[in-house]
Amino acid sequence: MIDRIKYYDFTLMITPLLLCGFGLIMIYSASMVTAVMEGYDSNHYLIRQLMWFALGLIGFAFTSVFPYRYYQKLMKIIILTILILLAGLFVFGTEVNMAKSWYIFGPLSMQPSEFAKLGLIMYLASVYSNKQSYLDEFNRGVLPPLIMTGLIIGMIVLQPDIGTAAIIFLIACSVIFSSGIRFKHLFFLFSIGVLVLLAFLPFMKTEERISRFTGAYQPFEAPETDGYQLIQSYLAIGVGGLTGQGLGQSVQKLGYLTQEYTDFIMAIIAEELGFIGVVIVIGLLATIVLRGLYIARKCPDSFGSLLAIGISSMVGIQTFINLGAISGLLPITGVPLPFVSYGGSSLLIMLIAMGILNNIAMKVRKEEMTSES
Repeated sequence: MIDRIKYYDFTLMITPLLLCGFGLIMIYSASMVTAVMEGYDSNHYLIRQLMWFALGLIGFAFTSVFPYRYYQKLMKIIILTILILLAGLFVFGTEVNMAKSWYIFGPLSMQPSEFAKLGLIMYLASVYSNKQSYLDEFNRGVLPPLIMTGLIIGMIVLQPDIGTAAIIFLIACSVIFSSGIRFKHLFFLFSIGVLVLLAFLPFMKTEERISRFTGAYQPFEAPETDGYQLIQSYLAIGVGGLTGQGLGQSVQKLGYLTQEYTDFIMAIIAEELGFIGVVIVIGLLATIVLRGLYIARKCPDSFGSLLAIGISSMVGIQTFINLGAISGLLPITGVPLPFVSYGGSSLLIMLIAMGILNNIAMKVRKEEMTSES
């Protein structure tokens, strides 16, 4: 055990846990008033998140010591499980926020699309690492994995959960781009993607989705409806200033800003802890992404490298979309801030992913220490 500890990447161990701990504090601060208004104890959402955090720690501990190369042997089981979970939503799923994306079992809920993110990263990393010798052949080396990718994204779009589908698409693009496929194949795939998007755009053009764009880019034209949420976010961010109003002192969480402990928790952080608090959170998230990319660059095998790139991209892309939504840069899509926002499925998958990334980092560090000696 002592020999194993010297290979640990303590940056990738401590940073996610710091974010989780900070997230628990902010979830309690942001949710206590809402919880009481809903008839619960003030610590209701904190306790639920603590339960998922404990489960996530178990997943983190297990995946950090489980050899990542074994996932390739389990790939058929992993991808089949994801397909079954996603398909089952159309029969047994519960609709939340106009999307049938959840399984709800009494007080517990699970969002399979969160598991699909990590599962698809594993699948693409495994397939493209095995196809390195003939990756120049489009029909044989590039196309087959894209069919499975399209199937998973399509099932999530049909829920409909456009935000998660967009994240998974971008994550898949990062893994595919990093796999080494030829530029002309990349350009061809990009062109096909644009054409498919344009073809489906009329069917996706609902009043609710249009309102999200209106709310993001013209919030003051409908301040009491489409633009209300973003305007409240602006107020929270603007009031915070450099050092914030103080922990627990947010006004926007008192029934003005909705989703204040989930997708918009960064707005509450800005209001209570100011610009300094925001910079610290973004800095910790950036540390995970950059460290993950460094591990990917140093990893001796293509599967581990692509897996590390996919996990790092998942954290980075989700962070960018969340921050874009609260600042009006992007439409509001219901994407949580990694490690910090309330949400059990998201927290569990992020911690499991960090365990896998740690295991890859241990492999890299072991190789480095062996070569040095």
